[in-house]
Amino acid sequence: MTKKDYYEILGVSRNASQDEIKKAFKQLARKWHPDVNPGNKEAEEKFKEINEAFQVLNNPEKKTQYDQFGHSAFRQEDFAGFRNFSFNDLFRNFGFDDIFDVFSELNDRNHKAREGADLRYDMEILLEEAFSGKTTKIEISHFAECSNCDGTGAKPGFLKTCSACNGSGEIKRVQRNAFIQIVNVMPCNKCNGTGKLIMKSCDSCNGRGRVRKTKKIEIKIPRGVDDDQYLRIAGGGEHGGRGGRSGDLYVVINVKGHEIFDRHESDLFCKTTIDLNTAVFGGEIEVPTINGKAKIKIPKGTQSHTIFRLKGQGMPYLNSNKRGDQLVKVTVKIPDKLTKKQEDLLKEFISEKKVDTKKGFFEKFKEFV
Repeated sequence: MTKKDYYEILGVSRNASQDEIKKAFKQLARKWHPDVNPGNKEAEEKFKEINEAFQVLNNPEKKTQYDQFGHSAFRQEDFAGFRNFSFNDLFRNFGFDDIFDVFSELNDRNHKAREGADLRYDMEILLEEAFSGKTTKIEISHFAECSNCDGTGAKPGFLKTCSACNGSGEIKRVQRNAFIQIVNVMPCNKCNGTGKLIMKSCDSCNGRGRVRKTKKIEIKIPRGVDDDQYLRIAGGGEHGGRGGRSGDLYVVINVKGHEIFDRHESDLFCKTTIDLNTAVFGGEIEVPTINGKAKIKIPKGTQSHTIFRLKGQGMPYLNSNKRGDQLVKVTVKIPDKLTKKQEDLLKEFISEKKVDTKKGFFEKFKEFV
């Protein structure tokens, strides 16, 4: 039977880079892996075909041999050691350990030790809390080790040593040719590399080795934290099960919008209004800050939309004692009602032809009155 071209199997060109080959393999493996298609023989055979192609094209030496000699460069037994491995191990080898692994539950039916999945918790805080920092407790749902079976997944008294590997979890396969002898060490297929066999599953966890629980964790939010930044709590995620390490907890911060301030990194922006008298003759105004109030000196002839900077009145820099600035944009409020005298004076000012046109409006108005 003619074997299909490895490049065609992965759907890549012969000039594909290693990254392109890995990407194609990842996509196909997600679709056809037996853990995703339990009991589907067609998917199992398809995955073996995909894996075989990848083992060759991802290895520069084997790829060169295949490009020169095709399938005749390899014997079928060269691929025997790659047909039984876990979905998590598969992707971990290629750097696909996303912190929120959607496939973490697919290996529950396997009996090998596995790492716990990472967890995400979204936390909304106020801008004032981001300014000062806070300590709080959160409650999360997670998998914990089953206390009935101590995480083995087996009913007490029904866990035995694997006879195929004598408890080592590994099988050695020897390949010989005229010149060399190669010893391949691979996970035992019978016990999935654990060295133990579950004769009866634990009644409490149904053989998973872990159960769903809730727990409270104290979280310390640092000063200056911003949107989409996260805190990593090592070991705060799902319990690994059967000796595997626990995952991590990622607390993702969302800073709620503020009614007065807009934030840009460590700077704060706000708006305020000043009356016409203050704009023309100058004065002093008081504005709110994130932790109190501050005064701004308004110079004579201040134009609408002028921006004043309050040094060091913004948000704290993360893990620093320094602070950003606060920027205040002023708008001059024009009176909507004038007395007859005020109207006459304003009209006289506007129609005055002797006023220096090079001067600003407020300067001319100030001289006029």
